[in-house]
Amino acid sequence: MNILVVYDSAYGNTESIAKAIGSACKADVLRVGEVKAEQLKDLDILLVGSPTQAFQPLPSVKAFLKNLPVGSLTNVKVASFDTRVDVKQVGNRFLTILVRLFGYAAQPIMSALVKKGGVRAVPPMGFIVIEKEGPLKDGEIERAIQWSKEITE
Repeated sequence: MNILVVYDSAYGNTESIAKAIGSACKADVLRVGEVKAEQLKDLDILLVGSPTQAFQPLPSVKAFLKNLPVGSLTNVKVASFDTRVDVKQVGNRFLTILVRLFGYAAQPIMSALVKKGGVRAVPPMGFIVIEKEGPLKDGEIERAIQWSKEITE
């Protein structure tokens, strides 16, 4: 199976998740700026991840998705993931309202992948970081590995 994990990372947390996913499903793992057009051909599965900043993916990930040709992911199973703070743990009511309004990065990533022809393999997934820069919450790497297995089965 030809599987590719594409990500960008601000503090290394999303990179850790991407590498864990890649290792678990025997995928190539590339930072978004390293992806070449030929690496997107003949894919069976494409996973794309980004940290959530200002309720959306990093600009590099948005540009990558925007530049994918329409139809380039036809019949490719797609999945999206992000890293995010747990608003319940932060306990800020205003932030909770904003998250309800604007969401996290994984959902717009998934929407863009489907618009390019991808077939949603699983719902978008978020992995929790402690505070803005991390580290990842205990157990998140294991959760990412388990999630990736759902996609490849």
